[in-house]
Amino acid sequence: MRNKLWGRCLVVLAALWGVAAPAQAQSFAQGTFDPTIPTLTETVGHAPGTRITSPDQTYAYLKALVAAAPDRTRMVQYASTWEGRPLYYVILSSPDNIARLDAIRADLANIAAGRASNGAALPVTWLAYGVHGNEISSTDAALMTAYHLLAAQGDARADKIMRETIVVIDPMQNPDGRARFVNNFLAASGIDPAADRQAAEHDEPWPSGRVNHYMFDLNRDWFTLSQPETRGKVAAIRSWNPVVVVDLHEMGGDESYFFSPAAQPFSPNLTQAQIRAYELIGRANAAAFDAMGEPYFTREVYDLFYPGYGDTWNAHQGAIGSTYEQASARGLVFERRDGTELTYADGVRNHFTTSLATAGAVADNPQRFLSDFAQYRAANANGAAGRGTYLIDLSKRRWNAESLGRRLAAQGITVLRREGPASACGKSFPQGYLAVPQAQPAARLVKSLLDRDTPLPPDFLEEQERRRSQDLPHELYDVTAWSVGLMAGTDVTLCNAAATGDALAAETPIAPLNEGSGAFAIAVPWTDSGQARLVTLALRDGIKGRVTDKAFTSGGNTFPRGTVVFPAGDNSPENMARLAMLAREVGAHTVALASGWVDSGPNLGSESFVRLSLPRVAIAWDDGISQLSAGAMRYVLERRLGLPVTPIRTQRLARADLSEYDVLLVPEGDPSAILGEGGQRTIRDFVRKGGVLVAVGDSLETFSGGDSPMLAVKREAALGRDPGAGGDDAEAGLAEALEIATDAEYREAIKDEKALPDTLPGALLNVVAQRDHFLSAGYDDGGVVLATGTQIFTPLDRADGVNVLRFAAPGNLIASGYVWDENRRQLAYKPYLMAQRQGRGLVIGFAHDPSTRAYLDGLDLLIANAVLVAPSRVR
Repeated sequence: MRNKLWGRCLVVLAALWGVAAPAQAQSFAQGTFDPTIPTLTETVGHAPGTRITSPDQTYAYLKALVAAAPDRTRMVQYASTWEGRPLYYVILSSPDNIARLDAIRADLANIAAGRASNGAALPVTWLAYGVHGNEISSTDAALMTAYHLLAAQGDARADKIMRETIVVIDPMQNPDGRARFVNNFLAASGIDPAADRQAAEHDEPWPSGRVNHYMFDLNRDWFTLSQPETRGKVAAIRSWNPVVVVDLHEMGGDESYFFSPAAQPFSPNLTQAQIRAYELIGRANAAAFDAMGEPYFTREVYDLFYPGYGDTWNAHQGAIGSTYEQASARGLVFERRDGTELTYADGVRNHFTTSLATAGAVADNPQRFLSDFAQYRAANANGAAGRGTYLIDLSKRRWNAESLGRRLAAQGITVLRREGPASACGKSFPQGYLAVPQAQPAARLVKSLLDRDTPLPPDFLEEQERRRSQDLPHELYDVTAWSVGLMAGTDVTLCNAAATGDALAAETPIAPLNEGSGAFAIAVPWTDSGQARLVTLALRDGIKGRVTDKAFTSGGNTFPRGTVVFPAGDNSPENMARLAMLAREVGAHTVALASGWVDSGPNLGSESFVRLSLPRVAIAWDDGISQLSAGAMRYVLERRLGLPVTPIRTQRLARADLSEYDVLLVPEGDPSAILGEGGQRTIRDFVRKGGVLVAVGDSLETFSGGDSPMLAVKREAALGRDPGAGGDDAEAGLAEALEIATDAEYREAIKDEKALPDTLPGALLNVVAQRDHFLSAGYDDGGVVLATGTQIFTPLDRADGVNVLRFAAPGNLIASGYVWDENRRQLAYKPYLMAQRQGRGLVIGFAHDPSTRAYLDGLDLLIANAVLVAPSRVR
């Protein structure tokens, strides 16, 4: 069957491209090819498009290409995955260009810094493939693109690309996910590939190959930098300053092909020069597809608004960042709904085609792309995007503020650090501040990330409201708010003061803050993510501590509720020395106490202090659970806070022995059917015997239904709907007569009485704390959370439990982003974090995921309260 597929593809290509004989046909384009450049068949044993090339085979072939053409290539490892797989990119250009590669890169750095070029620079086209591991055709297209550029003889286009530009190929951004997909596909394969979309080879088990080890969507991690794949990739791109960056993806198998120009909305931080360049590249791709007779679409679905994508993030650096989407066979052959078959080779060919067409467009216009990039960076440096300064207060969520500054610096953003008490913009900064000037080459990325709000275009919003008025779905693709200062829980001020301070490097360790003197105890104020990490690591090392649910003052210091005290009397000198070392490593804030005496609030022996122990945490894992939610929650707990988590498959929970655990996490999803009555009973017994259940988002419905709900809340229907309506008249069996006289009355008559609130794409909203509950420690002044989706829950009755955090009043609800008016009114005063006692245990519910994408680090203390502290409070 593999040979049949390859043969059929050759027939198609021969008609469209005039392909050479099969023995030479390792490129999807016509030509004669250098026999000294190894083919994929010669290296790994299969022809392009006939099998899904594995990660090991991918790198083996790239190494063979580099070995065969050392004068025209360089191969660089830029990162390693959580599972230990390397990530490489390959540089391709002419021998003359490769010989002066260092000079070219140095001049590109000059241009990126807003300085004048010395004439050595060439434009760099960066082609990135396979960020989602189950979007499989792009990686094989990367291999074919590299082969064609190196092996094609007498090909004027390839020669020009190599002569006029530098091409960088990142063939596989998510090797862990690709390996997972390939292994699952091979395990399900039979004697012939199955075209039926229902076949096991097209139906991935949980988790899918889309995500990396921690089940992150790596295409939404660009400014968060939580994953090693992203951190390495961002550093690599910054080292080359490409003028064009293309991220090649796959979409549903019934689609065709998408390339730029992108859909609306565009970020207001894009320039008109960039928008014109998208048109130029789009036309080049269109010409190539028209020559093949291949369908495509543009300006639909995939927008340029959210800066966490590979396209928009790079556009905010001055490049032309684009997403390309190919219909996916999700295997070797796929039967479409129209009766046609899509092959893997089709996808490889199409991605290969746009790769060459895009690189060719840059090679046809090298000075234009280089000049546009240079003007973009220089204009920003000279204040085209603003001349003010963002000041990040180091006295609020100190560790998160310091961490944010380093994440910004890692993206090529200039960050200055002012140490010690300072005043600026009419404000006092008792511990100093971080200053981020607007006038810098990356200014538009700075604005997008640090502005409190990035407005949607008014005409786009008007159209979305019109669509909603006609019961049509809105066209927002992702969240509308991502202000990183708000998400970190920090205080960011924009003012006209000049930026002062010492330059902050991304790799600079966060310095610890040590206060007080005395040998009685070490107090860890409950103020930020670093504090929670220190406490967790200390507990893991057997260091004994106590946590308070009430504030206290001692020795002139005020300690907020949630503060953890490590008494010297409970710990050996070695343990106390280890605590000090951990504090230095984390960069945490500690206060030495000379005595157990307090000036106000509870003493250490009060019932307000309880002994804190390291909880044993399990997480529901597998079918019925969102892989993104499960991965993000596990990542935040394990990698940011240092708390080990044990995954237990949802199918096993019905027969699981949970007595070994203190906490069970149930992330977003709908696990009710998988759990069944047995799983529900196991969890109910676990809580009643003293366990803590933490349920998130949609999974709350699993535990809030029935006659005896574990959490006495209900999900709300949309405003103005009666979810109990629609039944037959009990006596007559007839519907009530209804006169319809206007269009408005007609729309009212056909509305779905059981409809949920309209989907909220995502906005940052303010929440208000119930200050006397331990779960809100660290949030006396409230907080900012991300709300998405349709779930809105009724408040808990005070007889049943506590609404620990609730959404703010309608007029103060929105911190950043766009919210439909009826959602704004309905969300006000509804619970975000709930707690209800059940037997000896506790059920904790988050209406929305506090760990999503790992970019809400300002909510880390909230997660720690629920997972780290709650078991000790229950006990």
